[in-house]
Formats: sequence, C-alpha cells, structure tokens
Amino acid sequence: MTDLSQIVKAYDVRGVVPTQWDETLAELFGAAFAEITGADAIVTGHDMRPSSPGLSGAFARGAAARGADVTEIGLCSTDELYFASGALGLPGAMFTASHNPARYNGIKMCRAGAAPVGQDTGLAEIRALVERWSDEGAPEPAAEPGTVTQRDVLGDYAAHLRGLVDLSGIRPLKVVVDAGNGMGGHTVPTVFEGLPLELDAMYFELDGSFPNHEANPLDPKNIVDLQARVRETGANLGLAFDGDADRCFVVDENGDPISPSAITALVAARELAKHPGGTVIHNLITSWSVPEVVKENGGEPVRTRVGHSFIKEEMAKTGAIFGGEHSAHYYFRDFWNADTGMLAAMHVLAALGGQQGPLSQLVAQYDRYAASGEINSTVDDQAGRLAAIKAAYEGRPDATLDELDGLTVTADDWWFNVRASNTEPLLRLNVEARDTATADRVRDEALAIIRA
Repeated sequence: MTDLSQIVKAYDVRGVVPTQWDETLAELFGAAFAEITGADAIVTGHDMRPSSPGLSGAFARGAAARGADVTEIGLCSTDELYFASGALGLPGAMFTASHNPARYNGIKMCRAGAAPVGQDTGLAEIRALVERWSDEGAPEPAAEPGTVTQRDVLGDYAAHLRGLVDLSGIRPLKVVVDAGNGMGGHTVPTVFEGLPLELDAMYFELDGSFPNHEANPLDPKNIVDLQARVRETGANLGLAFDGDADRCFVVDENGDPISPSAITALVAARELAKHPGGTVIHNLITSWSVPEVVKENGGEPVRTRVGHSFIKEEMAKTGAIFGGEHSAHYYFRDFWNADTGMLAAMHVLAALGGQQGPLSQLVAQYDRYAASGEINSTVDDQAGRLAAIKAAYEGRPDATLDELDGLTVTADDWWFNVRASNTEPLLRLNVEARDTATADRVRDEALAIIRA
C-alpha cells in the first residue's frame, strides 16, 4: 500500500523529487484537491525550482480531469498565490519547498480566501485519496473536464499591497534586498517600482539551485552577505526573503539583525493605529515585548501555539487585525489572514521613512529583553526529557508552568519554552529574561536537564 507519511506534513506536502514524489503523484494530488474542496475552479502557482513547472502542470491536469477550471498564475511568491486565492475567491495550490534545499519540492494548499488546509482541514483526506488512487488507479475523468488558463496577477498583487501601506510620502531610503535567488527577485522590483527607494538588489536571479546561499534567512550564516553589503554601502536597512518570499528578515543600518518579535511589535503598533482596540495574535515564543506593546497601544494580545494553522485559526475566530511569529511569519486581516513578509517589510519601510532617526533607534523601544534564540537538542526520548523538566520546575514557588505548546516555565524575570519537533528527534528551547546574565543562567539550567 502506498504510504505518503514521509511527505505529507502537518501543513503541507514536502519531499525530495523524484525519489519521494513526482509528477504522477502531483497529478493525483490535483485530482484529490479538487475532489475534497468540491471546487469547480482553482488557482495554482509555483516557485523557481527546476521541478516546479512540471509538478504544477501535473497538478493542474489532475484537477482539470475532475472537472475543475484551473487558473495558472505561473512564477510567484507564496503570498502572491494567497493574494490570488483571496482576490479571485478560489482554492489555491503553491508549488514550493520554501527554504529547503534544491532537491526538495512541495505543495502549500489553501481553500478560497487563502483559508489554510492542514491535517485537520482537508490535508488528511487529500492524502487518503491519493494513497487509495495510487493503489487502485485514479477514477474515471469527469464527463466534462475543466479548462487550464494562464493569468498574470503580479501587478494586481503589488497594487493591493501598496494600497495597504502608503510609502509615497516617506523620505528616500537606501535598502539592500537579498532575495537568495528565490521569488523575492520576482516580486520586489514590481512592488517597489516608483517608490522613493534606492534598491540594491542581491541575488535576484531566479535559480532553484541556490548558488549563493540557502534561501533560509533564519540561519545566521545566510544573512552574512546582506549584513556586509549594508555596512559597506551605508544603506538604511537590509531585507532578506526566504525561497518562496513569504517570510522577511530585517537588519538595521549597522547590519545587526532585528528580531522578528521586535518587527511584530512595530507592525502591531502601526496596525493598532489604523484599527484601535484590535486583537493581535502572537505565538508563545515571541518576546514579552509583543503583548506589552499591544496593550500599550490599546490592543488585545492573544497567545497561541506555534504554527501558521493555529495563528490563522485564531485570527479567524477572534477577528484579529494582525499576527506575528518568532519565525518571521506575519499575518494580516487585510490580507485574508494570510502571511506576507512583503507587507511586513513595507510597514518597516513606512515606519523608518516616516521619521528621521536610524532603524536601530526606532526598534529599540520594541526590543526590550535578552533572548537565547532557538536552541535545538537531539534527544532519544522527547516525552521523557519534557517530563524531567516539568518535575524540576513544578515545585518551585517562583515559577508557573503551562502546556499550551510543549512546556512553558515563567518567573518574574525570565521564561523559557521547550517544544518537541514534529519531524525530528529534537527538543527546541527558547529563553528570554530581563538581562543577558539571567538568560544565560536559565538557558544553561534547562539545557543541563534536556541533555542529561
């Protein structure tokens, strides 16, 4: 029996091409997607990986065979696909493996209006159908197959974003952008065109072999070139996008990275100025500064588990105006609750360009604590190590514990969270404290138990 457990993840499909999946499976995924969503029309897009056009085309054939009309928007960023899903009111499928190495590819799927498709919202059913059809053969095509047509939405996507954040009146800024040979090289020139920005483009050539560095700015080694260019050229800031350009990382005028929590707080303050009293979602490993800034600006912070399906679900439930994660995913009600790094970048540009000081000075008010960053430890028994940490801290009068996502231990001057990876034998530790010495002490205490 066909087993897709290696490639069907919690939120998407992802694996090595062609050893783990190929165009034959992609066609079945397209047919199953049309079947499970019940859609008579869908939209598809793909990134610059060599395998993406073939996989995307096969998916379109499968969906059309089930009677769905397919609009192919071709090369695009993931948030451009979400835009198309929202603007056209169609379920969508994006072919990308985001920041993974070149041999990988995947599918991010959504329902109409960019609503998420995850294990509990259709992905498990899609997987079951693909497995069944792989073994038994696909069903007979629909009596009336759907059509496959092409449409370019890049200009509409850029216009939509520029209608949400007005950059026309900002002071001129010099911005270095590292697209990592990913889809930022496709979207940034159109979005930034005609704005008072001097664009210094790095690695804008679309190349799914990633010849310069991995398109994963979360790893510090992949922003070294950006940091150096900002320092060399005296730029006002630097932006780095991941492979499918749905996440954006920011460095200041000194080339120093700005934490995604500080960006979350900055954007939250701006969104609350537009929508007074609004709700802002943050996951449980963002900085204490995020809920503080939300409250200071009259908003209501809501804490969630880590992961985009939880964020989007909570945004829909609460009507939240904005959500942010430590991983530099930023979600906007004005963007169908979907994540878009480009819109977050535009907020940073608007905030910086709307005043005269440097970015480091502007974000200092949002970066208030010392943090460890995420520290991964390989462990044989995730549950056992988590239980050991819980036993070590639950009797302490200075600490409170909660298990919303893994284990979070909170004291007056510090907190830490330990979570198990869904896909690897890892425990992930995040620590924050009011000063660096305390953060280091708490980190070392926790790691001693995790790695015992």
